Amino acid sequence: MNLKTRSALMLTATLLMAAGAATAQDAEVKLVIREHKFEPAEVTVPAGKKIKLVIENQDATAEEFESYELNREKVVPPKGQITVFVGPLKPGRYPFFGDFHKDSAKGVLIAQ
Repeated sequence: MNLKTRSALMLTATLLMAAGAATAQDAEVKLVIREHKFEPAEVTVPAGKKIKLVIENQDATAEEFESYELNREKVVPPKGQITVFVGPLKPGRYPFFGDFHKDSAKGVLIAQ
């Protein structure tokens, strides 16, 4: 293997490790749906980072996580869990709601 090929392989490996490290630094937020409400209803997240939302539905009926501001919509099965990725977000408030129980299932991500 010549020096040029070896250098290219080392650069590729370094870039792949850096990409993995960036992914590991993504913020993770856990939300629970219980009695048709999001817990916690208000979550502060870092602005400028990709956010991993892990949403667990402890209710016996399905709920739909929806946010116009985040451009996301996904059904959470009863007694199930989903993952939704958002961002990086600019500083601000990003409301979300449960489309099947709009009157009670409400929340907001606050990016700072």
